[in-house]
Amino acid sequence: MKGRLIALDHLNGHEAAALLVDGRLEDLFLDSDAPRPGAIYRAIADRPVKGQGGMFLRTPDGPAFLRQVKGLAPGQPLLVQVTGYPEPGKALPVTSKLLFKSRYAIVTPEAPGLNVSRSICDDDRRDALLAVAHAEMGEAGMGLILRSSCAEAPEDEIAEDIRAMHALALAVTGDAAGATPEKLTEGDGPHALAWREWTAPAEIDTGHGSFASHAVLDAIDELRVPDSPLPGGASMAVERTRALVAVDVNTGGDTSPAAGLKANMAAARDLPRQLRLRGLGGQVVIDLAPMPKKERRQFEITLRAAFRADIVETALVGWTPLGHFELQRKRDRIALSEVTT
Repeated sequence: MKGRLIALDHLNGHEAAALLVDGRLEDLFLDSDAPRPGAIYRAIADRPVKGQGGMFLRTPDGPAFLRQVKGLAPGQPLLVQVTGYPEPGKALPVTSKLLFKSRYAIVTPEAPGLNVSRSICDDDRRDALLAVAHAEMGEAGMGLILRSSCAEAPEDEIAEDIRAMHALALAVTGDAAGATPEKLTEGDGPHALAWREWTAPAEIDTGHGSFASHAVLDAIDELRVPDSPLPGGASMAVERTRALVAVDVNTGGDTSPAAGLKANMAAARDLPRQLRLRGLGGQVVIDLAPMPKKERRQFEITLRAAFRADIVETALVGWTPLGHFELQRKRDRIALSEVTT
């Protein structure tokens, strides 16, 4: 089918959400029993880790690890937020910089100031949004970011979203004191994330079995193998190891002089989607098909453009002496390999 479609269903007893564009699976949110990114705890400082500038914390869901803990003493309570899924056997990654994020608004308790997304360029619209922000936040002392989804949204819905996030921020920050660890908020589940992040107009199917009827289950099965086909007979293998995510680009049967560049460009365009759908993050190393060094710049431009449209925070690190390209990607999704059907 043509156009955008959002399917809200369940997978293995957990919420799941899929975004399809012209019939192709473009994004996927899955859930698990692990604490969700965005969950907020009142944690208790436990023990510092010398040499790493961090500290282990106690939470109701097990140990957490916080970096940059200058001035924090063992036994001290503090508010922290889960930033992603931990590597197997490791502590929950958390931050003390809380974000209260919704469809239109992000409230930042420790970063005052009212801001509008740079992607909203119309001056009149920016002025109108700032007027809404001032009216709702007043002299709150907290910061607010109005997201790009505010560009065409009704002002009353934006105002309601700001009020809800501001009220939640006040409630949570007012519960910082306490001698025992406690979970104060749950992170957003897949259905809430779909509403929050997939804001472009789309048909929505909430019926039971929507994943089967729209072939989402078939697409997920295809993602369970490393190999992914690329145009022109090329392919890309995406594999998770203990240390990193390895990406191998192959030209297939194409033996033309430009085969390597064509395969690498196709891989650059599709890599953000493959990593999103597979729920992969951390260090990513790309072993490219052979191509002259003079063509690396063209590959980088294409890769940066592809990741600029991705909703997962990714840093393009650069080339290694062996000619591999490295990325660092936030682990804010559960790996598909850890989810059973």
